[in-house]
Amino acid sequence: MKKRAVELVVISDVHLGTFGCHAKELHNYLSSIKPKTLILNGDIVDIWQFRKSYFPKSHLKVIRKIIDFTSKGTQVYYITGNHDEMLRKFSDSRLGNFSILDKLVLDLDGKKSWFFHGDIFDSSVQHAKWIAKLGGIGYDYLILLNRFINWCLMKLGREPYSFSKKIKSSVKKAVKFIGDFEAAAIDLAIENKYDYVVCGHIHEPKILRQSNKKGETHYLNSGDWVENLTALEYNKKRWKLYRHVANIEIVEEDYHEMETLLTENTMVNFVLNK
Repeated sequence: MKKRAVELVVISDVHLGTFGCHAKELHNYLSSIKPKTLILNGDIVDIWQFRKSYFPKSHLKVIRKIIDFTSKGTQVYYITGNHDEMLRKFSDSRLGNFSILDKLVLDLDGKKSWFFHGDIFDSSVQHAKWIAKLGGIGYDYLILLNRFINWCLMKLGREPYSFSKKIKSSVKKAVKFIGDFEAAAIDLAIENKYDYVVCGHIHEPKILRQSNKKGETHYLNSGDWVENLTALEYNKKRWKLYRHVANIEIVEEDYHEMETLLTENTMVNFVLNK
């Protein structure tokens, strides 16, 4: 299979080691590309929910694929998240083409680009970690239940339904998550004069452009490989959001097309809990 050459790829919130992780689909995606740089923007391995009894071969294949990238010259940056926070004691470590960081700043064709997971904005993680961990366990089993119910719905010829998306907003309110993650990231990026701010954490793939009196920035979120199956790709000075659809194909959403649509809708609503 011919691989697509890509300058930079960002994935996040894979949650290897949990029932909800779509490892096979992610492996298929990674096998279809040849990136110069791969950024793993947090929560790749879910250490919170890690258990010896559940780490299937498909999850190991993803790890092997990432190692294979490094051996073939791809620069891999592993940015730590809240579910893999134990790796933060190794921050700023480097082994060959593999680096572990808490945040990363790159120059992309003259554009100052800031990459970090995003849990810094999450009050439940910062101030009530045990509640967040409990929520993570419940979320894991909710995904498993959701898969079974969707299997039944498909057998009946019905459309699948995401219980996790429906419930997630109310759960976040209960543990007092910051209500407007995107706006917080955008304001901080503009304050520090970053052209791009790239996050994960909230499982909400998106590309937005926003400005205020202090300046302008572009907010990007790579989504996840639990619900949305998405990645960000940067190539030839353009950002694209890729979405793996129905476990079969990848649909490309071009940044410039999204930007036009967002401009028409004024791009002012950054409310996390819709």
